[in-house]
Amino acid sequence: QVQLVQSGGGLVQAGGSLRLSCAASGSIFSILVMGWYRQGPGKERELVARMTEDGITTYADSVKGRATVSRDNAKKTVILQMNSLELEDTAVYYCNAVLKVAPSSRLWNNYWGQGTQVTVSS
Repeated sequence: QVQLVQSGGGLVQAGGSLRLSCAASGSIFSILVMGWYRQGPGKERELVARMTEDGITTYADSVKGRATVSRDNAKKTVILQMNSLELEDTAVYYCNAVLKVAPSSRLWNNYWGQGTQVTVSS
């Protein structure tokens, strides 16, 4: 069984920084993509940042220049570092992994962490 366990988050002042960590565990053969999504109040879940196993990154326009996603393939972890936080960054942040549980798996499956509340105060 695959689990994504997140840590970090909480209450942060505007202009401050946050660091979120996520570790994948369980029966995992290969992780194609690891990254972070968020869902703000009354909004749909959106991509924040992600990294492929080859190190290719994608960032939401709203966080470019403020966010850095990093990944340790051997440890199956992904970290999101965000600086210059804005009130609009308030959301529940979710770790995401697209992975295969076995070499014979035909499909890549989507897994989610438990979610972490990040609240940015003025």
